[in-house]
Amino acid sequence: MFTAKEYAMPQNLDEAYKILTAKNTNCILGGCAWLKMGQRRINTAVDLSDCGLDYIRETDDAIEIGAMTSYRSVETSSLLLENFSGVLSRCVAPIIGTQFRNTVTVGGSVYSRFGFSDFLTPLLALDATVVLYKAGAVALADFMKMPYKKDIIEKIVIKKNGAKASYQMLRNAEADFPIVNLALSKTDGNVRVTVGARSGKAVIAERTSVWLSENCADLKSEAVIQKAQALLEEEVAFSTNMRASSEYRCAMAKVLLSRAILKVAV
Repeated sequence: MFTAKEYAMPQNLDEAYKILTAKNTNCILGGCAWLKMGQRRINTAVDLSDCGLDYIRETDDAIEIGAMTSYRSVETSSLLLENFSGVLSRCVAPIIGTQFRNTVTVGGSVYSRFGFSDFLTPLLALDATVVLYKAGAVALADFMKMPYKKDIIEKIVIKKNGAKASYQMLRNAEADFPIVNLALSKTDGNVRVTVGARSGKAVIAERTSVWLSENCADLKSEAVIQKAQALLEEEVAFSTNMRASSEYRCAMAKVLLSRAILKVAV
C-alpha cells in the first residue's frame, strides 16, 4: 500500500504539472491499481479527475482516448468496437474483473509501460501516438524506449486508417497475467506485428512485419506464415519467469502469429 502526505486535485494540466514537478516525490494518481500493490511514500498525490481527461472521441482522422479513461470504458466503447476490428476493446475484456477494469486508467497503464500489459501490444501495432503535456506528441514506439520523466499523459491518438487488427494472447488462468501476447495490424498492404509479455515490454517485430508487408497479398500461404514464424523466433527475445520458460513463450508466440495472420487475411 502507498502512503501520501498531501492530496491535490488540480483543475487543469498546467496546475497539475506545477504540483507534480514541485518535488521529486510528488506523483500522479491514475486508477492506483498498481500503486496499491507496492510500498511507496508519496509527498503530494496528484489526482487528475477534474482535468477533463476521461473521454473517447472521434476527430476527422483519428480516435482519441483521454488519459483518465478506464479500461471498462475502452471495453464498452461503441466507437472502439467499430474501429480497428474492435481490438482495443477486446484486449482489455479478459483482464481480471469488471471492478478492476473500472479502476485502471489508460494513462496509468501507458505511462508505466508494464511488460505484462494487454493494452500496449495492440496500441503499438496500431502505431498510436502518446500526447504528453510537456513533451508533446510522441510515437508510442519511441515512448516505449524513453526513460521515465516527470510529465503527464494527456491522451492517446490512433489514426483512422481502416486498419484490420487482431490481438492474440495466452494465459495460464483467466485472471492471470498473459504468458505472452501478440498483435497484428494490416493497412493498405502494410503489416505491423508486435509482441508483449515476453516477459518484457511490448516490441515491434520489424523483420517479421516487413516480410508480411511484402507478401500481403498472399498471407494465407503456409510458406509465408512459416517464414514469418521463423523471423519472429530470430528477432524477438523471450525470457523465463515463474509463469513460463523462454522456449515455451517463443513456441506459443509463433502459434499466436499464425492465428493473427489468418484473422486479418480474411
